[in-house]
Amino acid sequence: MECPQEKRYTYEDTKKTADWLLSHTKHRPKVAIICGSGLGGLADLLKDQVVFDYTKIPNFSHSTVPGHAGKLVFGNLSGMSTVVMQGRFHMYEGYPLWKVTFPVRVFSLLGVETLIVTNAAGGLNPDYKVGDIMLIRDHINMPGFAGVNPLSGPNDDRFGARFPAMSDAYDPDLRKLARTVAKEMGCAGCLREGVYCALGGPNYETIAECRFLQRLGADAVGMSTAPEVLVARHCGMRTFGFSLITNKSVLDYESKEKANHAEVLEASRQSARTLEKLVSLMVQRIEHNNNLA
Repeated sequence: MECPQEKRYTYEDTKKTADWLLSHTKHRPKVAIICGSGLGGLADLLKDQVVFDYTKIPNFSHSTVPGHAGKLVFGNLSGMSTVVMQGRFHMYEGYPLWKVTFPVRVFSLLGVETLIVTNAAGGLNPDYKVGDIMLIRDHINMPGFAGVNPLSGPNDDRFGARFPAMSDAYDPDLRKLARTVAKEMGCAGCLREGVYCALGGPNYETIAECRFLQRLGADAVGMSTAPEVLVARHCGMRTFGFSLITNKSVLDYESKEKANHAEVLEASRQSARTLEKLVSLMVQRIEHNNNLA
């Protein structure tokens, strides 16, 4: 549980970080991408890169999880000015959610209009296979059920309204675009669409918990993403996301299978190229549509 006495970053603190970044790069990103475990290779696709280590950015936290490089990369992706987080922050690392989501507020002040989130997730849906890409239709934010929410505390109207709607959290037009691009790529067969459930971690789920989440309607489970989407929507950004199914959740008490992070990283490496191409082509279409507007 977050400590209410802890001083949070203010709008002015956030603007200081955004202004520092703007003063150190000529890029003015319209799209931000947050990369999950083993998916940081998306940043390698950017042209004219300007790279910042998280440790050098004012007010930024440090990434401590294997598979998260801890770098913020600016550049051009398919003609669109883009910023990519190679690794995110998590509540299980000991960070309060206002720190976990601080980069999203910074992106808002940089002028970002669209946030793309990716993650590695366990498949709860029995039809899902390792290597499938799940287009996130909606999420279940389990920590939020206990009042652990990045929007809790004083609200600053300069970021957004006190009570943001979340019924359209994952942009339907962008989901439609993703399905179209996947079909053109010939990978529609591995593209799923479902509900992502966010837990606090860092332990993987018990069998009883997996069965419970299935009954709630979750198709995949992980330890991230929902807090960043909440803050992005609060700031008025369009958001959508992908889950790379890197392991099958254990649902049978007779099973000898056990989830582990090494398995997650290996599955990410095997399927990441498809996801990277899909995201790159989507950004290209977003840029094209913006030019036509």
